[in-house]
Parts: sequence; C-alpha cells; structure tokens
Amino acid sequence: MPDPSLLLLVPAYNEEARIEPVLRRFADFFGRHYSGAFQLVVVLNGCRDNTLGVVQRVAKDFPVVSWLDFPAPIGKGGALIEGLKLAGHADLIGYVDADGATPPQAFLDLVKKTGAADCVIGSRWLPGAVIHQSQAGNRQFASRVFHFIVQTLFWLNIRDTQCGAKVMKREAVEKIHSSLLIADMAFDINLLVSIKRAGFKILEVPTEWTDQAGSKVALARSSLTMFLSVVRIRLIYSPFYRWLRPLRPLETWIYKKLRAPQPRRGPDDPSKPGPGKP
Repeated sequence: MPDPSLLLLVPAYNEEARIEPVLRRFADFFGRHYSGAFQLVVVLNGCRDNTLGVVQRVAKDFPVVSWLDFPAPIGKGGALIEGLKLAGHADLIGYVDADGATPPQAFLDLVKKTGAADCVIGSRWLPGAVIHQSQAGNRQFASRVFHFIVQTLFWLNIRDTQCGAKVMKREAVEKIHSSLLIADMAFDINLLVSIKRAGFKILEVPTEWTDQAGSKVALARSSLTMFLSVVRIRLIYSPFYRWLRPLRPLETWIYKKLRAPQPRRGPDDPSKPGPGKP
C-alpha cells in the first residue's frame, strides 16, 4: 500500500537567501523515501525580495513544488490559513519553516506517526529531541515564559507549541479551519486549541532541530503581539466575547502599532469584512 498523500506547506517571508536548499532537500528526500503522492507548496507572504523567483527556479527541477503568492503581508499565520484551504487535495497536511530548522527525515518521522493521532507535532523540549544548535538564551527564556502563559490559559499540556513542524489529517483541518483566525506567530496556539476542542487527538514527539541564523522575528514586538493574540483566543471561548466587540477599533489600533497582521474575523462575526479582505 502506498503512503497517504501528503501536502507540505512552507510559509515564506523574504526568504530568497535561505529557502532554495530547503526546498531542494525536501523535494529530493520525499521523492526518494515516500511512496505516496507528495506536494510542496510555498505560501509567499508579502515578499519584497526574489523569493518567488527562487521558488520558480526550484519548481523547474522538481514539479512537486508549487506556490501561492500573496503580495500584501498577511503574516505567517495568515499564510498557513490560506495554505490549509488546500487540505482537500491530500490525506495529510503539514508545515515546516522556510529556514530549514527541521530536516526532511525529522518531518517524515512525524508523518509516520499519524496512525496514532490526528495531529502530530515536533517538540524541542521533550526528552529524546536532537538539538544541533540551540536558540539564544533570550529566545529560550521568552519561549518558556510564553509556554507558561499558554499552559495557564489553555491547559494544552504540550511542551513545545511553537516548533515549526506539524502534520494533520485532512478531516481535522477541514473541521477546524473556520476557527483559525490568528495571523501572527501565535497561529500555532489557535490551531492546537481548535484541534483539541474539536475532539481530535494531538501527539507531541521529540524531533530533530537546528536554530538557523537570519531570523526576521523582532523578539520584543513579536512577544507582545503573541501575548495579545493568545489572550484573544482565550476570550473567543469565553461567554464575554460578544460583549467585547465595541473594543474592536482599539484592538485594530494596537495591532497596527505593533506592525502585526490583524486577526481575521470568524464566520459568525457580524463585523467580518467582505471577501478577499483579512
């Protein structure tokens, strides 16, 4: 029996200097080691460099590589929300970061474990994880503070919500897609909370990971944005959420000041913008 069909998403923002070897490694590795249909889709998020040209160059050598190009910035979460709309094209849908922190063989290990859960996520904080290059101390500290906040608010009991290596079954993605509203780096929390609340099983496993130079994340600003977004997610599932809608202009102003992508509106939100707008 062939492996399940697999769609791998790679969100990318100004990654012309790093993404080419990552795409080539994944396309070559899965072409040789995976018997199911494999697609690799790069979701370009407001790129101002030649990331698209690089992706197109790789696609000439590897037809499994394609792309979605969003000229306006929509955030990493926004890029993944758009990419996950393709869930109907595969049995399994996953994503990795464009910097190559997760190697292809480590992602394949997650895929092989999908028989035991609806969502399998890599973890850098579980015993058995292989870390070739750790994050800087300030980023590790921020990560653990963020983990404490997330655990306090949601009790997910997941050690590493932010590792950029996750794979899900199509049924889970299609069930929870309409509840994915967070467009910034806190998207992963939105995803995991939605999956858990929908009754799907999440399996966290140790992974292989290497911190990569060239991060575009401004730690202080991103940390504040992510804090505001996880509070927003918690409020969505509270009985008080509908009474907070008059504060929406203030929320919009704060995200703009932080230069962060705006949260999207849910399908039952009367203030939801028209089609094609975030």
